[in-house]
Amino acid sequence: MRAYYDCRRSKRGSRSALAFEFQLERNIMQLLNELNSGTYQPGTSICFVVTHPKPREVWAADFRDRIVHHLLYNHIGARIERSFIADSCACIEGRGTLYAAQRLEHKVRSITQNWSQPAHYLKCDLANFFVSIDKHVLAQLLTARIPEANWRALALLILWHDPRDNYQLRSSPRLLNRVPQHKRLTSQPAHLGLPIGNLSSQFFANVYLDALDQFAKHTLQAKHYIRYVDDFVLLHHSPQQLNTWHKQIEGFLAERLHARLNPSKTILQPVSRGVDFVGQVIKPWHRTTRRKTVAHAIKRISSVPLPALRETANSYFGLLTQATHSHTDRRKVAKAILLRGKAVNAGLTKTYKGAA
Repeated sequence: MRAYYDCRRSKRGSRSALAFEFQLERNIMQLLNELNSGTYQPGTSICFVVTHPKPREVWAADFRDRIVHHLLYNHIGARIERSFIADSCACIEGRGTLYAAQRLEHKVRSITQNWSQPAHYLKCDLANFFVSIDKHVLAQLLTARIPEANWRALALLILWHDPRDNYQLRSSPRLLNRVPQHKRLTSQPAHLGLPIGNLSSQFFANVYLDALDQFAKHTLQAKHYIRYVDDFVLLHHSPQQLNTWHKQIEGFLAERLHARLNPSKTILQPVSRGVDFVGQVIKPWHRTTRRKTVAHAIKRISSVPLPALRETANSYFGLLTQATHSHTDRRKVAKAILLRGKAVNAGLTKTYKGAA
């Protein structure tokens, strides 16, 4: 029941959630019996395409399957996450984008002695991350982390379930064609890829890349390292040392995780130029929101239907206030809101339902 309540928190209005809730007690007991008897099998998934920030496939498991994902995570998640390094971020309670930005800012201040000494950063991104995860490697990592036979079997069942065997496409073929072939789960062999959109995939991805985190911290002994999903940053005074680490990481990823870096997103430069990470740019003495994010916020606020304007605008205000210097950006957003006929508070942090 706890897993059910966790699952329905933001999905209660969906068709599958309403159908499950209509006969809640019966459906919960049936699901419990299937899990206890070992007869549980995942159901139909829904595949659709989102276009922001770029076109990609998203997979939504059936509501009863999402309950099972929460059930598994509730039982094994916290225990496994306690073994993660403190600089592993994303999909962990209390370790979102603000945590990651503040922690990297602290590391930059530390290595530069509060911006008084030069330093460099290496920023890397894994190529086609979710659709290229090797399930054979991940299965070994999960097996080593889950000693209980029943929970281990459930984790492997979820891992090896292929949503492409039974799914409904909720986007037009034209929209689907906007997703590059190499980024489609539907184009990968059966042993590669996790469906973007499931809690289990987010958790499994962290288990998968914990191997990289441990390698960076304990083998490379990189003191200043942080990762958010598949983006990670290393800091050092010497760019030569960062280049050496880069080669070692490439070798480790290929040999241990069967993964590779995206060369077009590998950056090595002085931290004084600003470090772009988790949507913020860390510069000397301040953090600002990425220019592209601000431009998209203004564009979205200028075009979103009026009934959705308040919720959209306040979400962007919340995002912008995470930066230490955001007044100018919030003023631009406030101007776009006022042009739509809505009021904004004096602190430029909230808009209201009523007209200006």
